[in-house]
Amino acid sequence: MFDPQAFLEQARAVLGERGLTQDPDLVSPWLTDWRGRFTGQALALAAPGSTGQLAALVRLCADHGVPIVPQGGNSGMSGGATPGTTGQELLLSLRRLDRIGEVDRDGRKITVGAGAVLQKLHEALEASGLRFPLTLGGKGSATVGGLISTNAGGTQVLRHGSMRALVLGLEAVMADGRVFDALTPLKKDNRGFDLKQLLIGSEGTLGIVTAATLKLVPDVAERVVVWAGVPSLQAARKLLLHCETAAGDALEGFEIVPQSTLDAVLAHMPDSRAPLAEPHAWHTLIEVVADRDAAATLRDRVEAMIGSAFEAGLVEDATLSANEAQAEAFWMLRDMVAPAERAQGPAVQHDISVPVEKMPDFIETAGPEIEAAWPGTRVAAFGHLGDGNVHFHVIAPKGVDGPAWQETDGRAISRQVHDLVAAWHGSISAEHGIGQLKRDELERLGDPVQLALMRQVKAALDPAGLLNPGKLVPLAPEGAKA
Repeated sequence: MFDPQAFLEQARAVLGERGLTQDPDLVSPWLTDWRGRFTGQALALAAPGSTGQLAALVRLCADHGVPIVPQGGNSGMSGGATPGTTGQELLLSLRRLDRIGEVDRDGRKITVGAGAVLQKLHEALEASGLRFPLTLGGKGSATVGGLISTNAGGTQVLRHGSMRALVLGLEAVMADGRVFDALTPLKKDNRGFDLKQLLIGSEGTLGIVTAATLKLVPDVAERVVVWAGVPSLQAARKLLLHCETAAGDALEGFEIVPQSTLDAVLAHMPDSRAPLAEPHAWHTLIEVVADRDAAATLRDRVEAMIGSAFEAGLVEDATLSANEAQAEAFWMLRDMVAPAERAQGPAVQHDISVPVEKMPDFIETAGPEIEAAWPGTRVAAFGHLGDGNVHFHVIAPKGVDGPAWQETDGRAISRQVHDLVAAWHGSISAEHGIGQLKRDELERLGDPVQLALMRQVKAALDPAGLLNPGKLVPLAPEGAKA
């Protein structure tokens, strides 16, 4: 029979007093997900200070049948790092594994701990002449391990790809406590499966990422950010293709924001102002960068690119950032979309993707369909036009009871949105993972063969179902205590 106190005493012996706590004041802030949709209970909060400590802890959990819920910055959007309600799961904080190693300038790489915060990594690279080319609005709390576990993308994915493209090597503790050590990257390696790719995007259900070797790229010597108003999404798509042709690899970001969403941001940030004098149906945020060799001519090339877009009728108005402060101000408007919409009231958010070339058609079709089916709602769609990732938010009618609406109409709306995504051959999760939030929808809409293969992999790597149970594609735990 499982003895919680005996287990906790042994865990404390492994981790030390600093590494394990049941203090409600210390544990409770980490029991609710960032969106406030899920709240669980935990046996205790464990915070190992090294990979060796974590490996010993995982072996102990395997011996006692204790489920483990790994957590980074707790900034996920799908409840993937929140424990269940049994109170028998161990909440595992990886925030102490935050070491940022020395920069390898010749190899253009760096090895960091899973608990390293993305913003801290960016700051550590500032004097190196190199950068880690992934950023997002939650960079002040998101950890490298969490980004890997959800295969995060961010605003620079157009040029540099998601975490799958940026992780060169990986270290992880497996379900039986063994350490998978593949931190040293090889450009070519044909010794079978690329096992690190199994762990990237697996949401802690196959192994617990403890460190990673990340790809770095040359620092930006100059950048120009363009805010352009366009008459339609179709024009925005044509503008993207135009910019890709004109700027090539220098094009690093291309975002779309509707006028209604920009209005919400401006209302939420009283000291901010609209980049353009007049409203437009859609706004695009375009970032073009250059290294030292090309920095001197960058602005001229961007002006020519936008000028030819005007001539082609793709742009109604545009402004170029005059300096770095203005460039940051443009991006701040984009980064504040999520908090501005939260301030408007309850909504159901959908992180979805469709084939890149179909994104404008999807938004123009799905938005009115949802608004017609659910009178009083309003669809706000924005995101990364270059990779098909749509943040498709459905804002509740005014005056509704938020929690009640989300559990009733909100669930039905999400089901309809996901049906539309499936009909357009898209994905119900583009960059925030499945977690608890979309687990049942993945089961309902996912390809049966793919789901069966995922369960077989889970059963092979975590046969007792102890790693992040109830998330992604659950394996019914045998002998687990939750």
